Amino acid sequence: MKIVSYNIQYGLGADGRFDLKRIAGELDGADVIGLQEVERFWTRSGMVDQPAELAGFLGDYHWVYGANLDVDASYREDGKLVNRRRQFGTMVLSKPPILSSRNFPLPKRALIDQHSIQQGLLETVIAPTDGAPFRFYCVHLSHLCPETRLPQIDVILDVLQRGPEEGGAWCGGHPDPDAGWTEGGPYPMPDPLILAGDLNFEPDSAEYDRFLGPLAPEHGRLYSQTGLVDAWDVAGNGRTDATTHPNHEARIDHIFLSASLAPTVGRCWVDETATGSDHLPLWLEMT
Repeated sequence: MKIVSYNIQYGLGADGRFDLKRIAGELDGADVIGLQEVERFWTRSGMVDQPAELAGFLGDYHWVYGANLDVDASYREDGKLVNRRRQFGTMVLSKPPILSSRNFPLPKRALIDQHSIQQGLLETVIAPTDGAPFRFYCVHLSHLCPETRLPQIDVILDVLQRGPEEGGAWCGGHPDPDAGWTEGGPYPMPDPLILAGDLNFEPDSAEYDRFLGPLAPEHGRLYSQTGLVDAWDVAGNGRTDATTHPNHEARIDHIFLSASLAPTVGRCWVDETATGSDHLPLWLEMT
């Protein structure tokens, strides 16, 4: 299975050109895709419904969209109201079915001189035909500073831990089986998970430590058996082997996963040929 995380910068490429079809081509061959900075009905990107266009270009994928910034963009045509939302968020596409999804808002500060937008954590439960279901999360954290990201990480870690305790989209029974509430399930909320996205921090940061555990100078990263590991690290890459944001020369996009999934990690690499965004796609191949 191939997984890719890509901040597409709302379709704006390194050459200053908007081209969603180019981005779709750069995602070719992926089984599960996590995208950040996907928008709907913004003037800058041509007033298009980007989730729908990307899904159309990519073809045979299940998909969900998590709108985090969501504001009014309605208008009147021939005197009749056309309801429309201007949105900005994350998207997950998957060849295996996406059984369920939830979108969790993350902490946000009301700032004066700096741009501060609502961000969120998009949860999906994916069911491979030849394997056990797993949770896949797509997220984009604050670009501002550690003080804005650390509270977001605390919420994320809480959501990850709570998931199996809360159960699936619906669980349990119902006193009246004919009432229709138990249609199409019950749905799982498995323990194994993968979290991918533009996290806006590097591996030597406090945020990285908060997610994965501290770094012991003589012993390496102190991963927990019940916590998360970095696919890049598990795959045997060096901390400075590649960058996912060439303008900043930093690896700020990451794929983390349950420690129990570490034995399935194969290759993890950055597609340095991609030009569809100011970021580069981060790929993971799992056995």
